[in-house]
Parts: sequence; structure tokens; C-alpha cells
Amino acid sequence: MRHSGRAPDQMREIAMQPGFTRHAEGSCLVAFGDTRVLCTASVETSLPGWLRGKGRGWVTAEYGMLPRATHTRGRREAAAGKQSGRTQEIQRLIGRSLRAVVDLEALGERQVTVDCDVIQADGGTRTAAISGAWVALRMAVDRLIAQKLIVKDPIRQKIAAVSCGIHAGAAILDLDYEEDSSAGADGNFVLTEDGNIVEAQVTAEGECYDEEGLLRLLRLARIGCAEIFAAQDRASGR
Repeated sequence: MRHSGRAPDQMREIAMQPGFTRHAEGSCLVAFGDTRVLCTASVETSLPGWLRGKGRGWVTAEYGMLPRATHTRGRREAAAGKQSGRTQEIQRLIGRSLRAVVDLEALGERQVTVDCDVIQADGGTRTAAISGAWVALRMAVDRLIAQKLIVKDPIRQKIAAVSCGIHAGAAILDLDYEEDSSAGADGNFVLTEDGNIVEAQVTAEGECYDEEGLLRLLRLARIGCAEIFAAQDRASGR
């Protein structure tokens, strides 16, 4: 039994509140337990220079943590004048994950930027961000379709992400901060609704794992993502 009382294959409570903000074309406040991330999708007609005139769009993401998202205040990266390597890595991961399920030609010559701002962190911020970002993107695209600005739905399927790890010798699902900080190995899995893998990041943090260990984590990730997909269905009304 884990310190939270959860079973090894049990997710934290998932909550997704769509339409959380007024101005963004799509938005979702996502919670994995005590981790909370606000995801907003903005549609713009401007494109990066290298994409102009190509007849296709772009989906990208930005990620950040509010100063008191953690136990102690963190300095705003804007005040430091640069983004940390961690921030750049995570926002690139979010963007790659979303583009994996989007037909950029069907999106047309427009860019959707999904901002993922961590309000409260208790482990799994990047996986919650990816899962909530899909809902925000879904809402923004639904608005484009309703306005008849695009004809074909560019979103092929749902995408979700969840953390898994090896803690005290056992494979566990959806690590909170206490588990993540003391795990022997921890990873993040990004999966599509049809079961394909977009990305798998599994790192030994003092405890190596074998092939069967990796497969155990993947099986747990599939369990967790199935719950996330159901929450996305409820949030998006699909």
C-alpha cells in the first residue's frame, strides 16, 4: 500500500474543468490529485516564417510554473531572463505530443498555441499538462469548425500522458511528489487512444530496470490513460 492509500495501479482523482477562462478559444483546468494545471489554447492566423505559404498549420505549446506552485517560492523565469532547460524540454514534449494526433494540413494556415501554467505541483505536471492541453485544443478546434473556418476535423484522436515508476521495488502508477522524489526509476508515457506510443521517458534514478520492468510500467500507463481518456470525453462532451 502506498503512503496515500492507493493501490499500485490506482490513479489519483482526475478532474477536468473545460471553459475555465473566458477569452481563450479553448481552456481546461486539469487536476491529477493535488497537481493543477491551467491549459489555454489560442488560435492565431500568423505562422512561423518557415511555414508561410505551405498550406498547413502548426500546433505548439508553452509551459511554466507559478512562483508558489511548489513548497517554496520559485523565481519567475521571466525575471531571470531565460527559461530553464526543464521548461524547454517539457514544452517541446507537449507540442510534439499534440502534433502527433493533428492533421496540420486540415488545420489550415493558422497556429494554435497551448499555454500550460502549473498552479500547484504535486508530481506529474507534464503529464497533466499534456492531458489537459488536448481538451483545450479540442475546444479551440470545435470553435473553428462551428465558425466554418475549417471543414475537416484535424484532430485524429485523443492523446493522454501519465507517470509511472518503480518505488520500493514495486511498479506504481501516477506518482505524486513524495513518490517521484524517492523513486528508484520514474517515467512518463504519452499514448494515443488507439494504443500507440508517442513518447516514453523512463529513467533509472538509482535503481535499474529490466525489460519486464519496462513492460510493467507500460501496462500501468495503459490503465491510467484509459481513465484519462474517459475524463477527456466527459470534459469535451464527446
